[in-house]
Amino acid sequence: MIFYMLRRLLVSLGLVIFVSMISFTLIFASGDPAARLAGEGSAADVAHLSSQYGFDQPIVLQYGKWLAALAHGDFGESLYFRRPVSELLLQHFALTAKLGALSMLLALLIALPLGIAAGYWPKSWINRLTMWFTACSQAMPPFCLAFLLIIICSVQNSWLPASGFDSWRNFVMPTIVLAVFATPAMIRLMKAEMESVLRADYIRTTRAMGLDARKILLKYALRNAVRPIVSLAAAQMGTLLAGSVVIESVFAINGAGQLAWISILRGDFPTIQALILVFSLFYIALTLCADLFNGWLDPRIRSTR
Repeated sequence: MIFYMLRRLLVSLGLVIFVSMISFTLIFASGDPAARLAGEGSAADVAHLSSQYGFDQPIVLQYGKWLAALAHGDFGESLYFRRPVSELLLQHFALTAKLGALSMLLALLIALPLGIAAGYWPKSWINRLTMWFTACSQAMPPFCLAFLLIIICSVQNSWLPASGFDSWRNFVMPTIVLAVFATPAMIRLMKAEMESVLRADYIRTTRAMGLDARKILLKYALRNAVRPIVSLAAAQMGTLLAGSVVIESVFAINGAGQLAWISILRGDFPTIQALILVFSLFYIALTLCADLFNGWLDPRIRSTR
């Protein structure tokens, strides 16, 4: 297990370095950033901004200085908000992480029981109801469900606030929207894995030995069927965090998605760089945790990877 952990850590470290290079060079993808900052200014203004922000230095030296600053927790200063980017990240990313964690928890509470039941009783009404739910939730865009919930729960009935992030009631509708968005893939995968595991030879052997059906399901079948869900949940969590900009805009939640949207519109490249890096690091960390957890569940993974 230790060697497996070291291998996964080295792979993750390589991904972190690669992502940092990508996030740093993105600001140069559309031309000279000093010229974009200067707008309609003169060549002297462009030269002054280039010298001020170090754009006139070799890109390798700029990248090295940027990494050295990141090592000390310095993401630079926001060009639009005129505040340290680290403060903005702490303020906004906490809301997005909270929303993403609640949404993933709700998605797992929905997907795991439905997927297990649909796979265990493939010819029952539970399977048909589950497939109907996944088809409807996959076909409806998240922002449409968000507006529908606002109309029902806020406009026609004063059950929940339509916007803001002051109390737990503000997170109910966006959590439901993101959870419904994440559940179809997990339900389908859980159902397919459960059906596959229940057809395996070792499950037939345990049944022939007369073991209790509940023990077979919980101890033998579920342990192997849940492994792909761990990896998918980690990927879905990263998707929820990165794709929350639309839902945060609909419900006026001032999270990292809203910060990313404003930064892109205003050309605030230090904040954009930091957001790309943080979202990527979070995604890599989730994937690493999922790999380590799967390695703990199944020793075969540790010996083959």
